[in-house]
Amino acid sequence: MEKTVRLKRRGGGRWAQHLTSWLIMLPSLVLFAFFLWGPLLQSIQMSFYTTRNINLEKFVWLNNYISIFKSPEFWTAFTNTLLYTAWSLLIGFLIPIGMALVIGETTRAKGFFRTASYIPNILPGLAAIILYTAFFSAEKTGVINIILSWFGVEPQQYLSEMGLVIPLVVAISTWKGAGATALIYMAGLSGVNPELYEAATIDGAGIWKRIRHITLPAIFNLGSTLLILQIISIFQILYEPMVLTKGGPNNASLSLMLQMWRYAFGGRMEFGKAAATGVIITLILLVFTAVYNIVNRRKTDWEA
Repeated sequence: MEKTVRLKRRGGGRWAQHLTSWLIMLPSLVLFAFFLWGPLLQSIQMSFYTTRNINLEKFVWLNNYISIFKSPEFWTAFTNTLLYTAWSLLIGFLIPIGMALVIGETTRAKGFFRTASYIPNILPGLAAIILYTAFFSAEKTGVINIILSWFGVEPQQYLSEMGLVIPLVVAISTWKGAGATALIYMAGLSGVNPELYEAATIDGAGIWKRIRHITLPAIFNLGSTLLILQIISIFQILYEPMVLTKGGPNNASLSLMLQMWRYAFGGRMEFGKAAATGVIITLILLVFTAVYNIVNRRKTDWEA
């Protein structure tokens, strides 16, 4: 009898704990549903309608999606977004790792370098893009052109070159956020046992061997997580090409998000197509995330 009473009390205590946990999470869940799931479901609904401004007019089933897939601009934007992603992996993903490794191996003024690397992240994103608009200006007053004029080089049109515009946009975005990402890597490296480095140094391991056999394995899981976050972020690139090039030259820097903005606010007022483009982007990112989770799960099972 006493055992039964104790079990009932334990069960009641667990229910109370669960209820308390749900009550603590309730405000966050409400905000999450209101600001994320609500707009997402409304966008999915809107993608099946023609619209007048943001008001739904006529149910057209998949016509918005068919029209988007038939548009050459969509495929240009899709290809450019893949190029943004590829350049981001070459520039935006590797540079923060390099910064973290270099600062981590620094023996003096490490705090100064950490602070200096984070300063660009303090600037508002739009202000940084406007700064670089003047920096890469094709006019003689552009910062780079002024420097080149000292060596007798004619002014160059950097953001008007179709082969340069995407790498430059990615480089500018990397300058803005690389320092903050590097600090995340440095935080991950802070958990590595210093005795491992000391033992490796005593055994005669140089800096490259220490990085290869100790540092890189220590940040592998963190790096894989930041990799998928980088892909998700770069797939949503918008204001950088909008401010720097307006999608030009000849749509060479047009991204999927910028194409979505054009549908909605670029004079077309086709909010149904804009919503459909947003749904397509969401589905692509869900596929990337699912692939990452599958690969990561298999790696974990293999290690176990």
